[in-house]
Amino acid sequence: MQTKSTYPSIKAVILSAFLILNSAFLICQDIHFSQYGASYMNLNPAFTGFFDGDYRLNGIYRSQWTSVPVPYKTISFAGDGRFKTKNMKSDCFGGGILFNNDKAGDTQYGTNQIYLSGSYIKKVNKDSTLLWGSGIMLGVSSIGFNYSKMTFDDQYQNGTYNSAASTGENFSRNANTYLDVNLGTFIQYTFKQRAYVQYGLSYLHLNSPRLSFQNNTNIKIDSKLTNFIHVNYPIADQLDVVAELMISTQGKYKEIMPGALLKYNMDPTRDQILLAGVYYRLKDAAIARVGYNYKTTTVGFSYDMNISKFIAATNQRGAFEIYITHIFKKIIPFVPKTRVCPVFM
Repeated sequence: MQTKSTYPSIKAVILSAFLILNSAFLICQDIHFSQYGASYMNLNPAFTGFFDGDYRLNGIYRSQWTSVPVPYKTISFAGDGRFKTKNMKSDCFGGGILFNNDKAGDTQYGTNQIYLSGSYIKKVNKDSTLLWGSGIMLGVSSIGFNYSKMTFDDQYQNGTYNSAASTGENFSRNANTYLDVNLGTFIQYTFKQRAYVQYGLSYLHLNSPRLSFQNNTNIKIDSKLTNFIHVNYPIADQLDVVAELMISTQGKYKEIMPGALLKYNMDPTRDQILLAGVYYRLKDAAIARVGYNYKTTTVGFSYDMNISKFIAATNQRGAFEIYITHIFKKIIPFVPKTRVCPVFM
């Protein structure tokens, strides 16, 4: 039996009130990453299979608010590939699988998601300067919490906490599973070598799944609309500037996140690239990002400095993320189109 001799501290009460007031925000919004382009299938299912190679593996981890008693931890794994039929010369299909896990707070409020994603990527013109793709992602999500970790006012009697006392609450369930449908499309135009612009639009939770722990059919997950713009432009022989903007709207909540990176090509073959820059999530966090690319492997790290009203509890410490992406690319042997004569002829 767990006992407590006094009521919760003032700091704990204030913190709990903050989280309760923001619970609608936490539930209505999806998991998110500051390095949103590094979690491509969460950003837009149309990006499935959109890379230079044959197969791709990706993992990203986020830890948020570690300085308060209710840290948030999110991890995502993805794998996808490019596929062609015998009749396809330039277009291709993309197929992949995505797994997300998110856990928050003392009650271990958690989300587990698994999705299958498919896309079609088309070369609009002959020189490949204009590409278009669309995708669909179907999956199952499970959300729940640990009821035994919760405490309630009715369990405090005469200034003493009694875990065996009735909570006065009635939850018909502590977990919920639902089907999820997501759509996306993108277009990319290349101006010249190393200069291109990319625009993506995704519509997540198309079916507005129901989410309630008390059989309330009116509680649903709001659909989410995300606009994404990515621009890459060379400003020197070995230096590119990258500008990005993501705008997501889900119900009455909106996330706006612009950012910019400098990309330094360490050698002419572009086998080694260094990246560094800053991003800003409006009214929430300033974010520093660094990354390193070696051949077909990319790693990245970001740190969020909290600037929201929650700053009193976090001491400006928000979140850190780390990701790694590796692309498997087959080496196609050179086969001459004409027969080569022996040297002795």
